[in-house]
Amino acid sequence: MNAAEIVDRKFPIGPLTFQESYTPEELACNIEILETAPARYRQLVENRSAEELARTYREGSWTVQQLVHHVADMQMMHYFRMKKAIAEPDYDTLTMVNMGTWATTPDALTAPIEDSLLMFEGIHRRYAYLARSLDETQLARKCYHPVRQIWISQAQAVAMSVWHVQHHLAHINLALGVS
Repeated sequence: MNAAEIVDRKFPIGPLTFQESYTPEELACNIEILETAPARYRQLVENRSAEELARTYREGSWTVQQLVHHVADMQMMHYFRMKKAIAEPDYDTLTMVNMGTWATTPDALTAPIEDSLLMFEGIHRRYAYLARSLDETQLARKCYHPVRQIWISQAQAVAMSVWHVQHHLAHINLALGVS
């Protein structure tokens, strides 16, 4: 695999980019993607064999199983961050975790993916409900992302979350050979 193919597999939908602002229609579309993402994951990975769940999308990448658990974990984190941002005025720097080590904990390696699918479904119902309920002031509330070294609004945080679920869904499609 050449360098361009590695980049294409690392970022199959392209790198994360933000708009400065989002129209109400764009935000509604993003929230709808959040609502439907868990069902898309379930449809793709439910009833897969252990061998299929052990596949990777490129050499050295996480397995399908790790990806499913990672997405559930990080989407929970996205919901948590939004809730803190709108409920706690002094919450200015986003909570971060070491995703690499989280993907190698025993539950990420061996727990049934059904556990994370259920978690993902429940979190996204609440996350979409919360995001849909935010007013303009709350949507504009910014927090600092220390890894990306940027300030992001809650509308941008929703867009980041949408990118995240689509990014890893594309990885799972690559690993499973689904077009």
